[in-house]
Amino acid sequence: MNAREPALVPASRAARLRQMLISNELEFLMEAHNGLSARIAREAGFKAIWGSGLSISAQFGVRDNNEASWTQVVDNLEFMADASDLPILLDGDTGYGNFNNVRRLVRKLEQRGIAGVCIEDKVFPKTNSFIGGEAQPLADIDEFCGKIKAGKDSQTDENFSIVARVEALIAGWGMDEALKRAEAYRLAGADAILIHSKLSKADEILTFAREWAGRGPLVIVPTKYYSTPTEVFRKAGISTVIWANHQIRAALSAMQAVTKTIYDTQTLVDVEDRIATVNEIFRLQDADEYSEAENRYLSANSRGAGSAIVLAASRGSGLDAYTEDKPKVMLPVAGKPLLRWLVDAFKKQSVNDITVVGGYKAEAIDTAGIKLVRNDRYASTNELASLACAVGKLENDTVISYGDLLFRSYILRDLVETEADFSVIVDSSPATENSSTRDFAWCSAADERDLFGNKVFLQRVSGEQEANGAQAHGRWIGLLNVRGAGRDKLAKKLAQLQTRADFDTLDVPALLNALIEDGEQIEVQYVHGHWRGVNDLEDFRRAGDFAHAQTPLGSDVVTPDSAEGNA
Repeated sequence: MNAREPALVPASRAARLRQMLISNELEFLMEAHNGLSARIAREAGFKAIWGSGLSISAQFGVRDNNEASWTQVVDNLEFMADASDLPILLDGDTGYGNFNNVRRLVRKLEQRGIAGVCIEDKVFPKTNSFIGGEAQPLADIDEFCGKIKAGKDSQTDENFSIVARVEALIAGWGMDEALKRAEAYRLAGADAILIHSKLSKADEILTFAREWAGRGPLVIVPTKYYSTPTEVFRKAGISTVIWANHQIRAALSAMQAVTKTIYDTQTLVDVEDRIATVNEIFRLQDADEYSEAENRYLSANSRGAGSAIVLAASRGSGLDAYTEDKPKVMLPVAGKPLLRWLVDAFKKQSVNDITVVGGYKAEAIDTAGIKLVRNDRYASTNELASLACAVGKLENDTVISYGDLLFRSYILRDLVETEADFSVIVDSSPATENSSTRDFAWCSAADERDLFGNKVFLQRVSGEQEANGAQAHGRWIGLLNVRGAGRDKLAKKLAQLQTRADFDTLDVPALLNALIEDGEQIEVQYVHGHWRGVNDLEDFRRAGDFAHAQTPLGSDVVTPDSAEGNA
């Protein structure tokens, strides 16, 4: 830009809304009812927001007949305007009274950066148009024109828009009355006409548009005639389409489903992985500022583990037909690779520094969001040799994980929140769903599900149940957390084991047992199911069902893929 040229000043919200109303292109407004939904509408790509009277009253828990005062509505709009820089057109009902109320409303909306208001020609207090619309009286034409004129005379921003909503078709007064009222409102100074219909087909709207013949911008709300192709509206010369209440309705369905599930099951386990994370709320509330505050006010320990090492060098036993061109961790489960489920689970717990140790077909591993190191001797070595390739990554508190795991999010959350130098996850449930996992664990105490606060420590891990010995307390699932001084202790023990002639044959349980022999305490976090290990073909076939149960509510997934489809 030439240094002498003045910087371009972004158009005001009111100017942007006015441009949308008069544009030759069909424009769209998305309903929002609070700051969060306003930000979501912006992120989706919408250029402007419809401040729906129905949705705003619904989120207050009151009826859409002016039970929420206009000051409460305006205060709510202030949060919406702060959360998004989009123009907002308020559904202003009847203007909340006579001409004087409209004058004050316009001034207050302008003070809060609202771009325009839509007022309807019904009698205050109004009732939603779809509730007995034909029985609702309409305002006198001259009186309503007075409201429009009062609003236009009160605005200080020339681009502030007043949209006049015609209810004649809703009230059953006919097309001629609708056209007569629209023309009167146009002449009174309305910047656009909103024509409303409750029919399931767009016949009335298209007839009105044809008779209106482009005398001014025309706005519609196709809530009832939603099946009409949008191209029909373009050809009819419609200016703007309002999607009037769909965020609040989507939220309602999800809230009802989740709340009923929690009530019925008396646990959060079945819903936690299917709803937005708390971190997603933080992000919508301004992630950058929150992260700065988190770093300023929270200790490092309270932010959870910082790193992860994923052991993913193997091809997979009994999976040769599916792993000719990829390692086991890249097998698709419910629409995404097994490794991606694991990486997403780590990132969900703010474990973002993730190192994956690849081996077989390592070049096929998706490296998005991870660091890849290679165990080039994967074919002749075991797990500890792979861990040794990444031991230099033990700079922060670190989770060491097998690469073939699926689990509910609380399992990792509880693991990284422990304060112990070493902690592991042990499953105490019967060996039915994960029978292929053979890392049996003996602990200092059995899993007493109703006793909390008593620490349990790992005593040994073995690949076989001991004959004539005590029954194992469960199975280690393949998750180890190392923090604080434990990092140096693990690195030193690993270095000692590397001097053994049989090092290449050793697995992670051998490392755990060696630490225990040295007197280290490895804290046990018990779980009772809620995970899957993918060790063989049968595990792989069953993994899809488990993964689908973690799919977020509202996703496109309708029915689980078959195991063959996953493959």
